Amino acid sequence: MFRSPPRPTPANERKNLEVLMAASRATRREFIKGAVLSSAALAFPYVVPSSALGAGGRTAPSERITLGFIGTGDHGIGRNLTGFLAHEDAQVLAVCDVDTERREKAKALVEEHYSKTRGQGPYKGCDAYNDFRDIIARKDIDAVVISTPDHWHVIPAVMAARAGKDVFCEKPLTLTVAEGRILSDTVKKHKRVFQTGSENRSTQIRVYHRMCELVRNGRIGRLRHIRVELPQGRWIRPASQEVCPPPKGFDYDMWLGPAPEAPYCPARCHWNFRWILDYSGGFLTDWGAHLIDIAQWGNNTEFTGPVEVEGKGEFPKEGIFNTATKFDITYRYANGVTLNVVSTQPGIRFEGDEGW
Repeated sequence: MFRSPPRPTPANERKNLEVLMAASRATRREFIKGAVLSSAALAFPYVVPSSALGAGGRTAPSERITLGFIGTGDHGIGRNLTGFLAHEDAQVLAVCDVDTERREKAKALVEEHYSKTRGQGPYKGCDAYNDFRDIIARKDIDAVVISTPDHWHVIPAVMAARAGKDVFCEKPLTLTVAEGRILSDTVKKHKRVFQTGSENRSTQIRVYHRMCELVRNGRIGRLRHIRVELPQGRWIRPASQEVCPPPKGFDYDMWLGPAPEAPYCPARCHWNFRWILDYSGGFLTDWGAHLIDIAQWGNNTEFTGPVEVEGKGEFPKEGIFNTATKFDITYRYANGVTLNVVSTQPGIRFEGDEGW
């Protein structure tokens, strides 16, 4: 059981993370070396399918990146798991979720996919875990894909990096600046590959690529101002706020993890976690992680940030949902550019001295 006080100080935050994290450091090369030595002990011949050697355009198993999925909810399955399954050079070995129904759904999806695409009969090679540490402890897994609620992003990511694994993690990466500093420092120290799951940067949404290319190449003159518009209010999925026991097969205590103690109710978990400050930040972090990132990209300030921030917001005073429903925030950068983030309808606008 994991607990920490709400909104810890940076010093306590680092201490809490240190206490919560421990991981294996074995590499994939060591695993493969052990497997080769073991196979050398075999004293009888056997037939190796040509596909196992990379024939027919297939990627040989030894060349595939082995993956473990931590968090298999809507986005974890619908976008990330199905997305990686489409890549021949990736191999999903394990899935993890604190919700039994969700992780078994993910396991079935993986095994059905490989049964159909590998052409070697029923595939039963995907393990399912309740605890993400079981995935991180696996020496045969190269990288993890983290699609948990936001408050559970940093700890698995840091543990995976320390264990020598690369990381793909959903946005927003962290809930605090201190967490972000710890994560960044850890990835750099252990020389891992880390990617943020932000589909607005992917080739599927080319308009943002084009927009930032034009702005950064001076097509609107010198950039002066950026306006980012995010949805206002909340998109709450109907669920009861009545306190009750967690359903069978749902490890609610593990779901809370590093967040403060709170009684279970159906409305608190899964999709609706976005509207509770202990776990997320509402549209400001959910959609903001996309569009504010594009603003940073266009402003060529991806590796830094604003020097001044001021703003205001409206926060509900009743019920469990307490993220801001309205906000108006202004950022000022060292290059003189200003950024205004407001709650209205999704959009982004770059304004220069020669156009917008």
